[in-house]
Amino acid sequence: MYLIKPFAGLRPARERAEDVMAPPYDVLSREEAKQKVVGHPWSFLHISRPEIGLPDDVDQYAPEVYAKATEMMDSLRGSGILSSDPQPYYYAYRIWVDTHVQTGLVAVASVEAYDSGRIKRHELTRPEKEDDRVRQIDTLNAQTGPVLLAYKANKTLDTILAKAAEAPPDVNAIAEGDVMHQLWLITDKATCDTITRTVDAMPSLYVADGHHRSAAASRVAAQRKAANPNHTGDEPYNYFLSVMFAHCDMHIFDYNRVVRDLNGLTQQEFLDRLEEAFQVTPSTHPYRTTCRGEFGMYLKGRWYRLALHSNRIPSDAQTAGTSNPVARLDASLLTENLLDPILGIKDLRRDARIDFVGGIRGRSGLEGPVDRGEMAVAFALFPVSMDDLMAVADADEIMPPKSTWFEPKLADGLVSHLLD
Repeated sequence: MYLIKPFAGLRPARERAEDVMAPPYDVLSREEAKQKVVGHPWSFLHISRPEIGLPDDVDQYAPEVYAKATEMMDSLRGSGILSSDPQPYYYAYRIWVDTHVQTGLVAVASVEAYDSGRIKRHELTRPEKEDDRVRQIDTLNAQTGPVLLAYKANKTLDTILAKAAEAPPDVNAIAEGDVMHQLWLITDKATCDTITRTVDAMPSLYVADGHHRSAAASRVAAQRKAANPNHTGDEPYNYFLSVMFAHCDMHIFDYNRVVRDLNGLTQQEFLDRLEEAFQVTPSTHPYRTTCRGEFGMYLKGRWYRLALHSNRIPSDAQTAGTSNPVARLDASLLTENLLDPILGIKDLRRDARIDFVGGIRGRSGLEGPVDRGEMAVAFALFPVSMDDLMAVADADEIMPPKSTWFEPKLADGLVSHLLD
C-alpha cells in the first residue's frame, strides 16, 4: 500500500468556489460560525458545523446535527454546486497571504501508514472531539476536512508542484483577510506516478494539524474493515484526505494559554510565587516573547515579562539525542514551572480552568478574556519550530496539548474525499 495516492475529489464548480469554501471547522465558535454564514447559503460551514442550522439549545453532538450535515451535502451535490471529478487526480494547492506563499499537494494518505507510525503524530486528541469527527465522517460517508501534513523538503516533489502551478489555476478563490487559495489538477498519469513513488520513498510524513481528523479516519477505517468480509485494502476508507507541504514552507504561530482563576491566591501571592522560578518584570506594553524560556503574562490589566531562571531551562545538549525532546518546549516549561505547581493545572486536556488562544488573534485575544472577567490571567508563549515538531514526532513523543497553531489555514470545502 502506497503512502499516498490520487483520488477523485468532490469539489465546488469553479464559479462557486468562493461561495463554498470556509474556514476549518475547529477555528470558530458556534456563534462565530453562525455569523459567517449569514448571506452565504452554500458555505461549507453548513456541512462542517451543521449545528448552526439548528436551534441553539440543540447539543452540537446530537444525532440531528449530523443528519443536517448530510442534508446539506446532498443538497449541494444534487444542485451541481458540488460534483466529483471523473477520475483520480492529485491537486497542487497554493495559499497566498501577504508576502507568504506555500504550495503543497492534495492527496489521500494511507491509514495503515498512520496506524503503524510512518505518518507521525505529535499530539493526543480530546475524546469528545474525536468522537464528533467519527460521527461526521461516518454519517456523511466522506472526509470533508483535510489533515495538514508536512514532509521534509524534497526537490523532485517541490519541482513538480512548482511546474504545475505555472499554468492558470483551476480554482482561484479569495477568502476573508485577502487570503488566496489556488488549485491545479494534476491529471498526467506519468506525473502522478512519479509523485506516488517520490512520496513513498520518504521515510515519514508528519501530522502538523488535524490530529482529531486523522484519528477519526483511522477509527472509521477499522470499523468498516471489520464490517466488510470482502475487504481488500483498496477501499476509499483506507485513506484520509490530506494536504502536504514542505516543512520549510510552513509557518507556526504561538499557541497561548488563559486560566480562569489564580488557584485561591491573591494577585500579590501569585506574583510572589512566580519569583521562585521566574524573573518578573512589569511591561508598559503588550509583551512579545523573543526566545525560549521567556513568556508574556497579562494580569489585572497589566503585562509582565516572565523570564525563566536559566537553571530551569534544559539545554539543547541535555535533550539532544534523548528520547524526550518535549522537555525543552516552552509549553512544557510553563506547565512544569507555573501551571502545575502554582495554579494546580495538571491535565491540560481535561482541566476546564484552562483554555487556549491561537497567536493569530494577537495580544488582544489574550487581553479580552481577562478584561471581561472570563479569565484571570493569560500567558503568551514563544512559537514551536518545525524542527521541534519533527524531533518530537521522530522520538514517538507527544507535545503538550495545543502547542502549535499553523497559518495560513487550509480552506474546508475546496476538495473532499468520498468513501463510497
